Amino acid sequence: MEATGTDEVEKIKSKFMSAWHNMKYSWVLKTKTYFSRNSPVFLLGKCYHFKTDESGELSTDGSNFDKINMEISGNVEEFRKDFISRIWLTYREEFPQIKGSALTTDCGWGCTLRTGQMLLAQGLMLHFLGRAWVWPDALDIDNSDSESWTAHTVKKLTASFEASLTAEREPKILSNHHQGTLKRNWDDNEKRNEVYHRKIISWFGDSPLAAFGLHQLIEYGKKSGKIAGDWYGPAVVAHILRKAVEEARDPELQGVTVYVAQDCTVYSSDVIDRQCSLMDSGKAATKAVIILVPVRLGGERTNMDYLEFVKGILSLEYCVGIIGGKPKQSYYFAGFQDDSLIYMDPHYCQSFVDVSIKDFPLESFHCPSPKKMSFKKMDPSCTIGFYCRTVQDFEKASEEITKMLKSSSKEKYPLFTFVKGHSRDYDFASSPLHEENDLFSEDEKKRLKRFSTEEFVLL
Repeated sequence: MEATGTDEVEKIKSKFMSAWHNMKYSWVLKTKTYFSRNSPVFLLGKCYHFKTDESGELSTDGSNFDKINMEISGNVEEFRKDFISRIWLTYREEFPQIKGSALTTDCGWGCTLRTGQMLLAQGLMLHFLGRAWVWPDALDIDNSDSESWTAHTVKKLTASFEASLTAEREPKILSNHHQGTLKRNWDDNEKRNEVYHRKIISWFGDSPLAAFGLHQLIEYGKKSGKIAGDWYGPAVVAHILRKAVEEARDPELQGVTVYVAQDCTVYSSDVIDRQCSLMDSGKAATKAVIILVPVRLGGERTNMDYLEFVKGILSLEYCVGIIGGKPKQSYYFAGFQDDSLIYMDPHYCQSFVDVSIKDFPLESFHCPSPKKMSFKKMDPSCTIGFYCRTVQDFEKASEEITKMLKSSSKEKYPLFTFVKGHSRDYDFASSPLHEENDLFSEDEKKRLKRFSTEEFVLL
């Protein structure tokens, strides 16, 4: 009986924490983001121009469209549609209890896992849908709904408390557009794309069976000494994502692998070995690879000398974003304008969505408005991601990025390097592709512990 009472206290506590974080972060979602008309905007390799004869700024929520000509308006619309089409993964509450804990929310501690999920989701979107794909219903999301999110949060706080006292599940307060997407007449290709769109989101569902859901990521994190409720740094999350992809059993995912750079070095032969490894079915086929490179962009603060390199990386269509943030908050960086980074924020706590049901609502997995942050505010610890469909794509990318590293580096050594050969050729212990008894090798555990002590604490 005592344990039951403790669980109830934890549930009430977690509900108040969820409501508090929503009060804390909802104003960020409510705030409009302004973009300069005179500078290009880059989003994961795509460039958008909002330039007009007039100087000044414009908002991407559509409120200034009457002040600019139709050509520029169209470009803003295309940018909004592209941004909204990216998969947004945020704090959630009231999901199935995490094994080994009383937690039913990741509010307050899971932001880096969420930004890692967003990066992996973009890699999978490139793999299954291609960079040109946009969600047909992207502009149907009513951005003005964000205006009511603060009031919505107050209602949830009251509802949470009342539900806790009566031992009832918290009632859901959903806006009208969360009730479902309007059906449209789609051709076969659009239907196929929508199937993959939903499938990719379902892989990140907040349930124990979802391949890349929070529950599974936490299980892999335990192998590196992490438990639910701990903070996770960008490098640790990179290794967790690699294990999650390795262990995924969905046949659709057998054609994708993840490689994590060792000590800021990408060993080309190790990457190609992963791409050419056998499928679980025994078939020999080339796999696409998502390359994750944990780096530090300076000491205690980000070195501004790395700005041009980061902008160069986000200008590549095969870039899948950056797991980063500012001290105590993790963001998913996906683009830039001038010296400001464009990001998606995982800190808004939303209600659990059961992705196993047919036609589950998609709106809460797409962010209605981009946010911007000055590069100099960025925490130096981050993980950069790239997607390469073939070995030839990887070889081309390694050449292109190496040139970029050399041209942007004012230091004696570049931020990271590509070298030919295997890691074992340089006296590093190479981790096997599959380990039966332990998901992390001893060498990886040592690296993960070192990363854990070097990275910032995320709240």
